[in-house]
Order: sequence, then C-alpha cells, then structure tokens
Amino acid sequence: MKLRTRVFAVLMFALSVVLAGVTPAPAAPAQTVELAAPAGSGLPPYVAVIKPVSAERLGSSWHEGCPVGPDQLRLVSLPFVGFDGGVHRGELVVNADRAVEVARVFADLYFGRFPIERMETVEKYDSDDDASMAANNTSAFNCRAITGGTAWSNHSYGRAIDVDTVQNPYISGSGAVYPPNGAPYVDRSQALPGMIHAGDVAERAFTTRGWTWGGSWDTPIDYQHFEKP
Repeated sequence: MKLRTRVFAVLMFALSVVLAGVTPAPAAPAQTVELAAPAGSGLPPYVAVIKPVSAERLGSSWHEGCPVGPDQLRLVSLPFVGFDGGVHRGELVVNADRAVEVARVFADLYFGRFPIERMETVEKYDSDDDASMAANNTSAFNCRAITGGTAWSNHSYGRAIDVDTVQNPYISGSGAVYPPNGAPYVDRSQALPGMIHAGDVAERAFTTRGWTWGGSWDTPIDYQHFEKP
C-alpha cells in the first residue's frame, strides 16, 4: 500500500510539473490613467483604459512575421473631443512601452479641446491605410511597410500615430497628397480646426515627450504623423 501511495504521489507531482509548463501565463492586468478636468473646463474627467490585445482583436492589422507580437501591444480606450464639441470615446493600439505615455498625450489634447474626427483601430478599414486616412481616422498600430518603401513602418511596432489625417495630409517628394481629400489643407497658413501647427497643443503634447513630428520634415512632409521608435 505504501508503495502504491508513493507511486501515486510521484505521478501527481509529474503531472503538476507538466501542467505548469503548458499553463499560459496570466494576462497583463488592465491599467487606468485618470485625470481630473480643470475647473471651469466643462469637460468630464479623463479616463483612459489600457488592456492587453489578442491577435483575433487585431484582425487584419497583424499577421505572423510582423516585427512585434500581440503580447507586445496594448489597446487603449480613451475620450476625445470631436469636431462637434462633444466628448466621444475612441481606441488606439500602441506598443506596450508607449501605452501610458500615449494616454497622457491624448489627455493634453482632450483638455486642450483639440478636435479629433474619429479614432478607430485600422482593421475596421481592412487595415488599408489609404481608406483609414480618407475617413480622417486617427490611428496607430498597423503592420505595414513605410509609404513608398519596403522597410517596416514605425506603425508596425505601435510606435507611431497619425492624427486627423485629412486636416494633416502626407505630401510626397513629388507633391502627391495623401489622402487626396486632404488637398485643401496643404496650405498651412490656415488655422482650421484639427490642423496641427508647430507649438500648438497637439504638437507640444507629443514633442515634449520625445516624439518626432512629421510636419517638421523637409520631404516627405507628414503633418499627421508622430513617432517615437
């Protein structure tokens, strides 16, 4: 009887070791960034929620062979002020090591009432960058090559964000405008809602945290684009 008991104990221990080896590690916990609205702002508190994201949730924006895996990315749900002046909620997928910082960047835009048209993850546009831009969609992660090249874009790492893509178009070295419906905003002497200019609340929110603005490049000029590799 003692021998059987010992054998059973050894088998149970071995089984526990095997199960421990195949049990998935617990998912990273959700994080929250909460900031009270300044007195007299008329805005509700800013609450951003940061959660892990799965390959299923990323859809066509991610595939095997991308330079980062879903475990290195986070889904950030956050409030923004729309062109209608109302408060809306949007989602961005960013690198895990940028998530809290991105939440704080967009808090600056929120309290500064910088208007954003929409903020949806790019699989809603079949991960087509042209379609997302034409919809004036503010987005971040998309596993794709740089425009006009083959190297991975910083969007493929979740370390680049495009903001109000119509009001802030990409202008190629040849002068082509993307998206085409952004052509009326190529004249940067205008001060229209959603346009980003050097020194404004949007530009400062990113660059004071070490992000680079594509609007300061010589060519191409990418007014919508911020990155922090």
